Amino acid sequence: MIPFGDLKREYDELSSEIDPAIKGVCQKGWFVLGENVDAFESAFAAYIGGGVNGVAVGSGTEALHLSLVAAGVEHGDYVITVPNTAVPTVSAITFAGAVPIFVDVDETSLNIDPTLLRETAAREKARLGKRLKAVVPVHLYGQSADMGPIKDVAEEFGLKVVEDACQAHGAEYKGTKAGSIGDYAAFSFYPSKNLGAYGDGGMVLTRDRSEAAKLKMLRNYGQEKRYHHRIKGFNSRLDEVQAAVLLVKLKRLDMWNKRRREIAELYGRLISNPVVTKPSEMPYGRGVDHLYVIRHKERDALQACLKAGGVDTLIHYPMPVHMQPAYADLGLGKGEFPVAEKAAGEILSLPMFPQLRDDEVEKVAELINAFER
Repeated sequence: MIPFGDLKREYDELSSEIDPAIKGVCQKGWFVLGENVDAFESAFAAYIGGGVNGVAVGSGTEALHLSLVAAGVEHGDYVITVPNTAVPTVSAITFAGAVPIFVDVDETSLNIDPTLLRETAAREKARLGKRLKAVVPVHLYGQSADMGPIKDVAEEFGLKVVEDACQAHGAEYKGTKAGSIGDYAAFSFYPSKNLGAYGDGGMVLTRDRSEAAKLKMLRNYGQEKRYHHRIKGFNSRLDEVQAAVLLVKLKRLDMWNKRRREIAELYGRLISNPVVTKPSEMPYGRGVDHLYVIRHKERDALQACLKAGGVDTLIHYPMPVHMQPAYADLGLGKGEFPVAEKAAGEILSLPMFPQLRDDEVEKVAELINAFER
């Protein structure tokens, strides 16, 4: 079986460094918000660049949630995002007490369509006024959204920009790394990410030091110093074991991203089935191929064919958020966002991880090319 991902292969590559790093944390006996967290916050912020400050939190979802709270989003406010994201993006909006407003996506990139964003922002600003607070562009599959026009719209309508960079560790937009462009950025370190922990973890990045200080209080019950709570906060703290693991892995992130791009290029050369649409890198950015997502009108049959041939695949994501039962209260239905809805029925994520071998990529491509429906 060719796995969709294989973290055991990754561990085998890293065990000689991972094991002593974890043991070191256990020997010191300090497990939450310690020296490893401090070091990882600094190292990851330096990696992204652009003068950002890092605040490590419990998950990527919490990174989005706390970013929105820091941005002033309150109960009854509204936040714009896309419907073809993972549900956690929208969960973070509802955690903040806000209501999501969706904008359809670009047909090629499957990221937020800036033209539709402007139309939506103009309409909703006229309706909602100051209650329209922010926009959350998602850098889907490891490719940056078109941040220039997105920031222009945000400035025009007084919106904060919170980048959902949970799939975009190291991705670039016009030579600048994703996560350093908006007012805030949220990263996830879920194990399967380009940079993943051995459990949950996340980080908020912001260029504003005062906002970083606020976020450090928000993640720790609003505590300014021990037992002194300046603001109402939450519990969202990265533990020392995860930070130690991430410090080891961060040194390999560029190498792993390079390998992901090599795999994507090999898929691109080998897949020749004329009715399969392969992903395109947008001219404004450089992706990191968190996922390699093809499209086919008979996606389910193709997925079954690959499974029969010993290839594991996934769908990211089979149902847009506005069509999920959990969000039926929004009153949105089929046909509201045609590009996202059409894509959801066609997309298929192929195996993609740095330890994937060339011969495995070749086998996947052979099966796809032989599929005739």
